[in-house]
Amino acid sequence: MVPIEKWVWYGHAGHLIVAHHCRFHLCTRIGGVIVSSVGDYYPPGGVRETIGSGENDFFETFVMNIVPGRGCTVLGCGCAMPERDFSDIVESVRAGSARECMREHMRLCRKYAKKEAA
Repeated sequence: MVPIEKWVWYGHAGHLIVAHHCRFHLCTRIGGVIVSSVGDYYPPGGVRETIGSGENDFFETFVMNIVPGRGCTVLGCGCAMPERDFSDIVESVRAGSARECMREHMRLCRKYAKKEAA
């Protein structure tokens, strides 16, 4: 397992083009993957909206492969933003609450920490 001390925590969202309107985000790099969670989306106008197709999809988490030689050009952090066609997404899960989303984020971090160490 990749030890938690080697996980890299970013202070910004790792996906979703409108993430700057989300009040919730977690982004963690573990080996060759990024685990990114966003949610609590309030677009201009101030009314909370879902970010998925379901009526309770207020949060989502994506696991994305890091594309070698590519890094974030916006923030310069090297977090490897997803491809435009999302071909590097290997897993996703939706949630209805921040608590559920945090639980899923950590579950996926642990899952991929084990896979990355194998």
